[in-house]
Amino acid sequence: MIRLPPLAFSREDEGDDADFYSVPRLEYHIDDGAIAALTSLYGEVLPAGGVILDLMSSWVSHLPADVAYGELIGHGMNEEELAANPRLSRWFIQDLNKDPHLPLADESIDAAMICVGLQYLTRPVAVLAEVARILRPGAPVVISFSNRCFPTKAVAIWLDLDGGGHSELIALYLREAGFKEVSARRLADGWIGDPMTAIIGRT
Repeated sequence: MIRLPPLAFSREDEGDDADFYSVPRLEYHIDDGAIAALTSLYGEVLPAGGVILDLMSSWVSHLPADVAYGELIGHGMNEEELAANPRLSRWFIQDLNKDPHLPLADESIDAAMICVGLQYLTRPVAVLAEVARILRPGAPVVISFSNRCFPTKAVAIWLDLDGGGHSELIALYLREAGFKEVSARRLADGWIGDPMTAIIGRT
């Protein structure tokens, strides 16, 4: 079991997340190079024609334009952002810090992704255990991060670590959540533009 102190998941702003995310942010949270690298990885890892869950999504999912998916299910905290995402087949709003249970059936999803959002989860292992539950056997979850965040809403342990520490922390979360195969991919080194890393877990 993870032995992290409770304060590891404290945040500067402990106010209601629904209030914080009530204002739509129709902007990119990573730069063009990081987006291109992530889109390329999605084209490699996410199965064409599959049912995909875009967890902690927004108005854009960074998926390859030339790949068709059977269904793309979005989750987020802002209705206007999700409604503006043309790739989503359907979506739902849920505060995962209050309720980590995902309203999806066991082994019903072919792949999941979390783009630059994991740092805001106060119960990350519980959420990722739910992701493991809904993924089909051997299906991937792709968790990506850069060096940007809303610092008042990121958990303390995330703010205390560097990029390498973030990779190790996510890998720890995934293993604790039941993922047996975990690997890291450095997508952009950050020398020019945003750094970008993806951690891939498989059930």
